[in-house]
Formats: sequence, C-alpha cells, structure tokens
Amino acid sequence: MPYMTLNDISVFYSDEGPKDAPPVVFSNSLGTTMALWDNILPLLPAPLRVIRYDMRGHGQTQVPSPPYSMGALVSDAEALMDALEVRDAFFVGLSVGGLVAQGLATKRRDLMRAMVLSNTAAKVATPQIWQDRIDLIAEGGMEAVAEATMERWFSKSFRAGPELTAWRDLFLSTPTNGYIGCSHAISGTDFFTTTAALTLPTLAIAGSEDAATPPDLMRETQQLIAGSRFHLIRGAGHLPCVEAPEEYARVLTEFMRDTGHI
Repeated sequence: MPYMTLNDISVFYSDEGPKDAPPVVFSNSLGTTMALWDNILPLLPAPLRVIRYDMRGHGQTQVPSPPYSMGALVSDAEALMDALEVRDAFFVGLSVGGLVAQGLATKRRDLMRAMVLSNTAAKVATPQIWQDRIDLIAEGGMEAVAEATMERWFSKSFRAGPELTAWRDLFLSTPTNGYIGCSHAISGTDFFTTTAALTLPTLAIAGSEDAATPPDLMRETQQLIAGSRFHLIRGAGHLPCVEAPEEYARVLTEFMRDTGHI
C-alpha cells in the first residue's frame, strides 16, 4: 500500500479495484486505522474501486504536532480524492470520519454521489469532555482511557469475546499526538447549520449499544438532511462494521443500488 504527500504530511492509503469501477471511499474513526473496514470489504459487491486511508495522526500516516483542525482533516480527504482523480464517490465515514464526510460534502459536493454517516453526529460531545480526555492521555498515555473507550465502543457481549484484545491493542497503538490532535478537531466542530443545508443522498447508521454516539444523537443528525435514511443495527456498538459486518455490508450495498452507484 502506497504513501502520498498531501498538505505537507505523508498519508498512507489503499486504492484497490479497477480504476473505472464505482469508487467507494472509507474514512475511519478516532483511535483506529483503515483496518476498521477489513471485515466488510469481502462482503461488498464487485467490482468496486475501494479507497481507504489512515487519518492524520493515525496508523502509518504522519503524526504532526497537535492540535489539528477539522478543516485539515477534511482537506486531507479532499486532497487524496483529487490526487486519485475520484469524483462522484460513495463516501462512508464513521465517527470522526462521519464529521469529515459532512465537512467534505459541504465543501466539495462534486466529490460525492452519496454519503453514509455511521455512528457520528453534527456535533460530538462537548469541549469539556474532549479536554478532560486530552488531559488524561497527556498524563497517562492511551492506556489511561483504553478501558472506558472499549466500553463506549463495543457491546457487552463483544467485550466478553476474544476479538476485543485486537481492537484494544489497535487503540493502544494510536500515536498519542494523533489522538490528541484529532480530539481537538472534534471538540471544535459544530456542523448543525452546514449539514442541515446538504441535499445529497444520505444514509445514517447507528448501533443500538453505541455509548459514544448513541442512536438518538445519530437520528438527530440524520433528520437535519432532507430525504435521508436511518438504519439501526441492533446489538452493535460504536463500530458496527466490526460487530455486525454482514448487516453493515448489506445495508451499504442496498444503498449503493438505491442511489444508482452500482
């Protein structure tokens, strides 16, 4: 998988599938990498051009000094799509990736045919909540918030299973400055007004056990966008693509078909 210099940082990305196939762009959550989508990719229809990337400060993408702005995160996605000459994409953003999707749809409507807002909101938590988390990590590293994060991310049944260890380890591998930088970006973001002006086809996905962005919060954001849809994945938490990959992939595929993307 290659690297590309965008906005003065080295971005690690993946561009798989025929270049003339319908493009699907995935933007992952805080504290994960492009591996977030591994479980669903084999379940999606072919052919697709699947583009993923590690967000600024995460995975194998460069880690600039914090704080980051949401504008920078949006610009990174924009620059990657421009460099790959991608237009009219089906854009899937989860958590902070969903904020990136909203910002990008507002800034560059030409880049998106449709978007999926998964386990996100127009505004996520409060600046004080984010500052408290930043302070904990600055003092004790990622370990200081790992257990609370796993509780927010996953259902009780998933946390009792063997797969949790790998996701906890992935979270702990997140560069501290990258997590802090993106936390600042989320803290300063309120997209209620701009998202309410969007008109592109939109699907919102929530997990019934999501303690980070609960279903009511996701539905509130979905209702800002005229004509948008809402789908609840029961029994799943903040990362339903991990806990319920079959249902997640099925819902994405149906929405791709309904929007004429495939």
